[in-house]
Amino acid sequence: MSPDQSKFLNALGLIAIDTVLVLAFVDQLWFRELPCPLCILSRAGFIAAGFGIALNLLFGPRPGHYGMTLLGASIGAVVSIRQILLHIVPDTGSYGSPILGLHLYTWALMFFGLMVVGTGIMLFFERQFAPTQVQAPEKLPLLSVIGLVTFFALAAGNVVSTLSICGFGLCPHDPTGYLIFNDNLSVTSLGHPS
Repeated sequence: MSPDQSKFLNALGLIAIDTVLVLAFVDQLWFRELPCPLCILSRAGFIAAGFGIALNLLFGPRPGHYGMTLLGASIGAVVSIRQILLHIVPDTGSYGSPILGLHLYTWALMFFGLMVVGTGIMLFFERQFAPTQVQAPEKLPLLSVIGLVTFFALAAGNVVSTLSICGFGLCPHDPTGYLIFNDNLSVTSLGHPS
């Protein structure tokens, strides 16, 4: 696999992560289901994995970048497993509405698993890591640019979303609103005396 083919597959992978993060925002903003603390950590796993892929697109494929993707996906998978185990016991309820019969944390676990397997497969193609002749920086293909811009916007959006739900303290176990929009974010809630 050539570096160009690798970059194309990485761009597709980043767009897949972008799609998951967009769907999470649709669930949050359109269906008004605020993310719980474990949901926020799952999103952080997607973002960490996405940064590894973004580095591949920006600086060329490197094993260390794939390592970051594997680490982010593995941590996200652990968080998803934890959330599934919290709700697997009968009469414990669930968090959020199911989509096609499964909750978002179950879908997240499956996607994290696909990311681990896909990244592992990409590591088999060592030709993508071969040093190339030093050339002038080339323009990124449109697919890569779309994936990167969308990813960085979604990563920033998740930071803003998390701060608006949790403030600078611990996130509520079952969030019911945005602290910023409810005038609940005060100096006292930031840990400073009033």
